[in-house]
Amino acid sequence: MTAPTKPTHSIPSAASAAAGLHAPVIDWFEENARDLPWRRADAGPWGVMVSEFMLQQTPVNRVLPVYEQWLARWPRPADLAAEAPGEAVRAWGRLGYPRRALRLHGAAVAITERHGGDVPMEHAQLLALPGIGEYTAAAVASFAYGQRHAVLDTNVRRVFARAVTGVQYPPNATTAAERRLARELLPEDERTASRWAAASMELGALICTAKNENCARCPISALCAWRLAGKPAHEGPPRRGQTYAGTDRQVRGRLLAVLREAVAPVPQAVLDRVWDEPVQRARALDGLVADGLVEPMAGGLYRLPLG
Repeated sequence: MTAPTKPTHSIPSAASAAAGLHAPVIDWFEENARDLPWRRADAGPWGVMVSEFMLQQTPVNRVLPVYEQWLARWPRPADLAAEAPGEAVRAWGRLGYPRRALRLHGAAVAITERHGGDVPMEHAQLLALPGIGEYTAAAVASFAYGQRHAVLDTNVRRVFARAVTGVQYPPNATTAAERRLARELLPEDERTASRWAAASMELGALICTAKNENCARCPISALCAWRLAGKPAHEGPPRRGQTYAGTDRQVRGRLLAVLREAVAPVPQAVLDRVWDEPVQRARALDGLVADGLVEPMAGGLYRLPLG
């Protein structure tokens, strides 16, 4: 019986495929990157960290004015740490997901107490800060300190899914296979790896978008596995944003808006006026208290947390 003939060619590894991706993506980034304040040299590690907290699930255009005001008021972690956490919630304004403000305040306190007020360089030390997960630690280490880390946000995952894996959308949650691929795609040189992280993220934000991708302007369209395969449709559409109107999130936002504008504790009766449905209103207020965003006081009064 004749043994089956082995193929004379091998499938290229992700590492070998990456060799053709790095230069065009980084070159494109050098020419097309947006001029954002957290990318400037004077932003420093603290500016980078603040931007990463604010940009989670929030568009750049909404972040920009709040970011500028935040850094003008709290140019160093110690400046924020010296304030009550409620002031961070107040300054967060309408960015949404205000627990990020509390986490950023907690990180500032830890940086001040453990690291002399300087954002730590080591990835493990960043990861040990309150409110810092794997993505944020890698992003700060890479963007602020030029280190070699796989920085996997939604935009990067989409670029890798299409260009290398050949599928339209990445999985809903980051997988071990995606993390492995991202590590394999990292350039060996630290500075190049840092630029690659920023460039692949920008490519996903501006060109390889979730909808209406602009392949004609993509610097790696000739190498993209998904495009070369005829751009097969994914099993399902990209996730859509959660409806906001009428949700507990909307009620929470209205309650917090009243408390942010107040200069003194707010009576329950004032909060009752922001939403007609009492059960949902009470649930939203209880949730804010449970999350540490609101402090109840004697006499039916409420305020932003003092710490």
